[in-house]
Amino acid sequence: MEITNKKLTDDFFFAEREKVLNQWKTGKEVDFKSSVEYQKSIPTEKRFGLKLAEAAANSLTLIQPRAGVALYDEHINLLKYLENEGEADLLPTTVDSYTRLNRYNEAEDGINKSKDTGRSMLNGFPIVNYGVDICRKVTSALKKPVQVRHGTPDARLLTEISIAGGFTSYEGGGISYNIPYSKNHSIEQTISHWQYTDRLIGLYEEAGVSINREPFGPLTGTLISPCLSGSVAIIEALLAAEQGVKDITVGYGQCGNLIQDVAAIKSLELLTRQYLNKFGYNDVRVTTVFHQWMGGFPQDESKAFGVISWGAAVAVLAKATKVIVKTPHEAMGVPTKEANAAGLLATKQLVSMLRDQDIRSIPAVIAESEIISEEVKCILNKVEELGKGDIAVGTVAAFEAGVIDIPFAPSKYNAGKVMPARDKMGAVRLIDTGNLPFTPELKNFHRGKLEERAVQEKRPVSIQMVIDDVYAIGKGFLVGRPGKR
Repeated sequence: MEITNKKLTDDFFFAEREKVLNQWKTGKEVDFKSSVEYQKSIPTEKRFGLKLAEAAANSLTLIQPRAGVALYDEHINLLKYLENEGEADLLPTTVDSYTRLNRYNEAEDGINKSKDTGRSMLNGFPIVNYGVDICRKVTSALKKPVQVRHGTPDARLLTEISIAGGFTSYEGGGISYNIPYSKNHSIEQTISHWQYTDRLIGLYEEAGVSINREPFGPLTGTLISPCLSGSVAIIEALLAAEQGVKDITVGYGQCGNLIQDVAAIKSLELLTRQYLNKFGYNDVRVTTVFHQWMGGFPQDESKAFGVISWGAAVAVLAKATKVIVKTPHEAMGVPTKEANAAGLLATKQLVSMLRDQDIRSIPAVIAESEIISEEVKCILNKVEELGKGDIAVGTVAAFEAGVIDIPFAPSKYNAGKVMPARDKMGAVRLIDTGNLPFTPELKNFHRGKLEERAVQEKRPVSIQMVIDDVYAIGKGFLVGRPGKR
């Protein structure tokens, strides 16, 4: 499959669209013209992108949970509970795993079993199976803007039904919903699928309807260096902008060190804007999202609230536009609605208390932000070079060469050579930089930071540090030191 970062032609898009809409029976319900009119009828206070823009203009951090169940009336009740009792500013609809894998027959069975048992037999909301009308029942029943969150390598039909169904924000991308989620999807294939998604949203934009788009920032969610998540987010922003997307929220998953996390959001916002402008996408709006801790959680609820509150504090100190909130049941599986609301309220308290504080300009944050920016530029300059100016071509080549390499990813198209661990202050550094195109100075910086930890712990820099760090939070620590395993 030959890929290039060029806007899809109408001939190609509409020929492809005919096949996409025939993948499942509900695709036949989608009519672009009436969907545009429906989207235009949605009140401004329920438009996701406008809510984010208002928050960004006022330096506010909005809160958003994750949530999704199989039966649509229960899903509506869950989201109503979270917006009322949990005081959520923004709402999600998290899609089930069968839908993410385009296995709509099994999703249908899950709906039927859920009706029979009276409880959700799916781990999310099966948008494709329900179709346009039921999605509109969901989105119209709520007072807050609603986003679709999923994890789908081929999300073309899901996008069609979601936007026609009244959702005003859509998460994912051809890298971030492939490499961390899938073993066998090629980068060319998923970039192509997501060019379709972004071109569809570009067509809505041209028709006067703006849909917010959000690349998935945390990737595998485990010791992901800010330079790697940032590079992927910027590439996905550039790919989306070429297809006509005008409203993009770039994200980052909490690593745990306050200075590094604030610097990561700071550099991500600045660099995304710089690269969009560099390639001529000056009219694209950029906002940011901070994901609370994505790794292992303590089983004890009180300790889990500590992790949630730390993520909330960092998000607001970094002035992220929104924060994705975890629950105190994170270590125990699917949370109750009460637990989900409790996580939101704990986050809301921190966001309210710290809203007037800003540490983005302190010297330590500036210094760390400069390091991250230099690393991202090394990666993206090489991507551009490999693609001879074409970001899509360069991205495919970059994964083949290990120039982009995501730790702990299942994809066979990912090199898997980069290995992260924490320094003595808990910031994520790289034990092995693999084939990342870093300067000798950057490589020495990482090695030096890890050697400092090794001296302090009286042990060599090794894979054991990585193992200890992966499990540390669940045991009550950030850095996995000897004797605290």
